[in-house]
Amino acid sequence: MNTLNTAAVVLTLTTVGMVLMFLLLITVFLGFITLACYWFWFLWNKKDAGKQGLLLLRMHENPLLGPNPEQWWESEAVFNPAAFVHGGRVHLLYRAMGRDGVSRVGYASSPDGIHFDERLPHPVYDRGAGFDPAQRPYTRTYSPLSYDTQTYASGGGWGGCEDPRAVVMNDHVYMSFGIFENWESMRLAVTTLHCGDLQNRAWKWSRHIPMSAKNQTHKNWMLFPEKIDGKFAILHALTPGVSIEYINALEDLHENPIQSNNQRAGRPGHWDAFVRGAAAPPIKTEKGWLLLYHGMDPTHPAVGYRVGAMLLDLTDPTKILYRSTYPILEPTEWYENDWKPGVVYASGAVVFGDDLLVYYGGGDKHIAAARTNLNDFIDSLTHHTHATLKAV
Repeated sequence: MNTLNTAAVVLTLTTVGMVLMFLLLITVFLGFITLACYWFWFLWNKKDAGKQGLLLLRMHENPLLGPNPEQWWESEAVFNPAAFVHGGRVHLLYRAMGRDGVSRVGYASSPDGIHFDERLPHPVYDRGAGFDPAQRPYTRTYSPLSYDTQTYASGGGWGGCEDPRAVVMNDHVYMSFGIFENWESMRLAVTTLHCGDLQNRAWKWSRHIPMSAKNQTHKNWMLFPEKIDGKFAILHALTPGVSIEYINALEDLHENPIQSNNQRAGRPGHWDAFVRGAAAPPIKTEKGWLLLYHGMDPTHPAVGYRVGAMLLDLTDPTKILYRSTYPILEPTEWYENDWKPGVVYASGAVVFGDDLLVYYGGGDKHIAAARTNLNDFIDSLTHHTHATLKAV
């Protein structure tokens, strides 16, 4: 009887041991599979680190601003804003259109860069503000606004003041913009506003100065936010290389407008094989001028605009130090495809606290924003490593 009991105990222990061994093997196997999956994920993300580390995180509140049906001049579209920081607030000078198809400049400001608690009910810059009365007046009869790429021009509109960019220098806001009447009269211009007038919301803009020559079609020019070697620096082309004009006084442009090329060729086989132009004015960092730009892939035109980043040399900004391998922002949200599909037009960017805030026009109809930690972003751009994006 004792022998039988002993045998039963041994058999039971052996069975338990086999079960435990089986469970251990299953655990080791599952652990191996988990570890293999982790390493596969790690290697894959390391492979695409340049792409993942430079993505901008969209604001949950997007779109931040949209058409206002209560105001006739901005009832149809609000987009492509200039952005700058002054007095602890983020200021936007945005392009707006009503049903007449004319682009005017509106204004909004925010204490945190996200919630715009101030938005004026009237344009702050119009085709009649600071324009030369001797110029041919606008006499076109405008039909109701609708996006027709064959009939309508930029952004679905007919004319006016388009796509402002802004920088602050010497107690003045410098706003560059496009003067558009038709494709035969597309010129770039610049005007200024004293920061004291900005604080008082007195829109006493100076008479605009044309930057580009007559009978040439150019867009996406902008000023650097500070002088370089004592001169104003105007970026006017990105291909075949970065082109910058240095001038002593903006008034000199009356007699000597900038002569620029209109090339668009980018990097063959890349997302930016076709370069649309610079986006927001350059931002100065310790490692170089951060420049956002727009590009497209002609082999995938349905994707539309994409935004990339360059880092330019501080002393010679024509020299590109680094460039993003992948786009940092693509048109995937509804407000980026609502009016003109596939457009993210990043015309405004500011440093606010530790963040880089990028403001862009979505679908030529809405204003949205995206953000990232500036130091992490620059580190990713220069080292192609992953940057952690913080929740807004």
